[in-house]
Amino acid sequence: MYTALYLDSATNEGRLQDVTTTETLAAAARIVNGTKTYGDGDAAVTALHEINVEFGRARFTAIMGPSGSGKSTLMHCIAGLDRLTSGEAFIGDTLLADLKDRKLTELRRSEVGFIFQSFNLVPTLTAEENINLPLSLGGRSGDREWIDTVIDTVGLRDRLSHRPSELSGGQQQRVAVARALASRPTIIFADEPTGNLDSNSGSEVLAFMRRAVDEFGQTIVMVTHDANAAATADRVLFLNDGKIVHDMSEPTAERILDMMKSIGS
Repeated sequence: MYTALYLDSATNEGRLQDVTTTETLAAAARIVNGTKTYGDGDAAVTALHEINVEFGRARFTAIMGPSGSGKSTLMHCIAGLDRLTSGEAFIGDTLLADLKDRKLTELRRSEVGFIFQSFNLVPTLTAEENINLPLSLGGRSGDREWIDTVIDTVGLRDRLSHRPSELSGGQQQRVAVARALASRPTIIFADEPTGNLDSNSGSEVLAFMRRAVDEFGQTIVMVTHDANAAATADRVLFLNDGKIVHDMSEPTAERILDMMKSIGS
């Protein structure tokens, strides 16, 4: 048993609650007493302070906070891109600290999807090849029916033979979203996914992500500075100085902006 941060449905505020092992199986990812420190001695900087948090399946969570608050560190530690100094990080019921580098890479490839602000597409590959790349690297063909559903959902059917240079920014990010969904991962992490897009393209990408949660049961965790983007989520976590300072359900852009002002961003 351990203590985790949950939403109180009566108040829409975060609360601490004891959690048993059975209950945690419903989580797509979680961190238990997570601390991350960089450097040693007087030069040490603690980016995360004993964080306890869960990300339930088929939920869309946004992470916000001032620069240096620990947003990216939290996402990287949950995703297995960085290791906690102390505490435990899980994808599903797999403890990441138990995995050697090769097994951790395999888990990220099969259980985790990534969407980056800079798209991170391979310029020499077509849109279809980029979408299938994580599966190809893992030696898998994937579920063709599912991949076709994803391609049609993001509206890329007529652009599959095009390379990234032949696509608009919004189309490239849709390829990135489809790539993240193609393997049906346990959880998708999105790092400022609309940061390089105009407002119309950004809204389209967010709508696709929202649909992936609502219709396909996908779990998404998104780091963003954009209150309008965060308002698309089911839940917004606010970080400051490496700690979760607020957990908001039913977010609106206005409530998010008020909270960001109150924590000094």
